[in-house]
Amino acid sequence: MNPQDLPPSDPADVPPEAPRGLMARFRNYFLTGLVVAGPIAITFYLTWWFVTWVDGLVRPFVPITYRPETYLPFGLPGSGLVIAVVALTLLGFLTANLIGRTLVDLGERLLGRIPAVRAIYRGVKQVFETLFSGKGSSFRRVGLVEFPSPGMWSIVLISQSPSVEISSRLPSNDEHISVFLPCAPNPTTGFFFYVPKSKILEIDMSAEDAATLIMSCGVVQPGSDPQKKIAALAATAQAAQAARAANAANAGTLQPAKVE
Repeated sequence: MNPQDLPPSDPADVPPEAPRGLMARFRNYFLTGLVVAGPIAITFYLTWWFVTWVDGLVRPFVPITYRPETYLPFGLPGSGLVIAVVALTLLGFLTANLIGRTLVDLGERLLGRIPAVRAIYRGVKQVFETLFSGKGSSFRRVGLVEFPSPGMWSIVLISQSPSVEISSRLPSNDEHISVFLPCAPNPTTGFFFYVPKSKILEIDMSAEDAATLIMSCGVVQPGSDPQKKIAALAATAQAAQAARAANAANAGTLQPAKVE
């Protein structure tokens, strides 16, 4: 009997492979589109939020006659950001000369006479000088600390050594260092504490990679870039090929000559 002569099978006996395959393809396409569009949308949203936030801060200080919306039928996003950048650059230029430094010193002396404002201003100024001077090493090194309990390790950003007043009051005689332990998934919050230098395991990782690792809760691991993996595999293959070539050359030179 030929297979064409057989009666058609019951549709209920046919497994629903086609619908399942269609749904799997739809899910894969949707996730692929989400992976492509998600980072772009979030990046544009954060950029737009920052630009509008700066515009809202700068706009009240700009006279109405100098605002772009006065002459245009619509607002010009980013105009406040441009004005802020130009104003800060001009302020830095004026501060670099003798007259500017004199005015800054006069303003600091006036602020230093106000008890409540003096502490805030000095603390904020030290933070800005440390972060934006480009000379310090704060938060540029990454380490591991056994926290919150033995056997559990957390990523910390290594800062500066404590001052003489603080180090003299620490109970241990070991050298301490200040660290910042970011919280996941928001690395801007966390814990600040002093830890013995011998208890820190410094690792070869940039602060940006550490922030990415914390924000992704371990989903994105440093060194997981496919291009880096391909480059590492290519370097390993080239090294192995060079080693084989060197072994073959050594075997050829060490081979004894034939006696005729």
